[in-house]
Amino acid sequence: MRLEPDKDCLTCDYCRNMYFPQKGDDGVSVFPEKSENTCPVCSIALMQASLAKVRIQYCTQCRGMLIPMGVFLALVDELRAGQPGSLIPPPPDPTELRRTLPCPHCHKPMVTHYYSGAGNVILEDCEDCELNWLDHGKLMRIVRAPDHSYRNAEPMV
Repeated sequence: MRLEPDKDCLTCDYCRNMYFPQKGDDGVSVFPEKSENTCPVCSIALMQASLAKVRIQYCTQCRGMLIPMGVFLALVDELRAGQPGSLIPPPPDPTELRRTLPCPHCHKPMVTHYYSGAGNVILEDCEDCELNWLDHGKLMRIVRAPDHSYRNAEPMV
């Protein structure tokens, strides 16, 4: 079985059958293939995974997600399209800003900061590797938060 780029399945090279892993309660499909990166929280190998047909890397222990910056906003938009209503999330714990995690790819310290969009979330990113790290539940906080961006604004009359 081979994990194909940009697909949500494994394909058998012999018979061409496709295997679609079951989605977890967070909507993530975890493939039985390890990535070359390790979880910055648990220090175990991240697994190849997909969420809303977007390839991510996922920790099966802490359920954190490593998401490429180039697909992050499109993933949020895709997940938002399927969410009924919105919830106003509580403010994040500011002590999270003191946390320093190593980048799963280059191992340099990631930058910890408030996410500039909706959701009251603190996340980590590595600008050099163009990766975002989100602890379990933070992506859905962003998705379920009211979006007051220009993309959803009513036109001015």
